[in-house]
Formats: sequence, structure tokens, C-alpha cells
Amino acid sequence: MGILIKPILTEKQTAISEKFPNRYGFRVAPSANKVEIKNAIEQIYGVKVEDINTMNYAGKRKSRFTKAGVVSGKTPAYKKAIVTLKEGEVIDFFSNI
Repeated sequence: MGILIKPILTEKQTAISEKFPNRYGFRVAPSANKVEIKNAIEQIYGVKVEDINTMNYAGKRKSRFTKAGVVSGKTPAYKKAIVTLKEGEVIDFFSNI
């Protein structure tokens, strides 16, 4: 399994990237540490990473009411990394569309 799962392209993350143009968010493997994340990003995107902040999110319990009764479940837990690149470095997620 790879270290990087997918980039985060939500409205909240886009607002952060507009305020700080060299910050990007990624969903990463829960077992990955900061050194592994840094090496993976530098290798895949060819940029220099300055700083990494990681966050672990626990899954939330969800339930809904249906005709068949109450259906209970849980959203998956995940790990998120906010990556700060060196000045002038840019990652273009939409270059190969």
C-alpha cells in the first residue's frame, strides 16, 4: 500500500491554499510517519517539502432511520497531512486532465 492515498480538494482546504499558497492537504496511510510522507511527496511531485503537520481523525458513529428500522454504522478513521512546500514550489493537481 502506498503512503499517499489522495490529495484533499475540499472547499476548506482550497481556502487554506489560497491564504497560504504553498500548503496542500493529503490523505495518507494511517501508519505513515512524517519522514515517509515527505519522501513520497518529493519523489512523486518533484518538489521540496519544508514542513509537515499530521492529524489523526477517529471514525464517527452514524445511524439513520429507514423502513427496515434503524441502520447503524461507522465512518472510517483516517490520517491527514498538511504539507508546506519551500517558497516558489507548486503542485498542480489538474495538469494531466
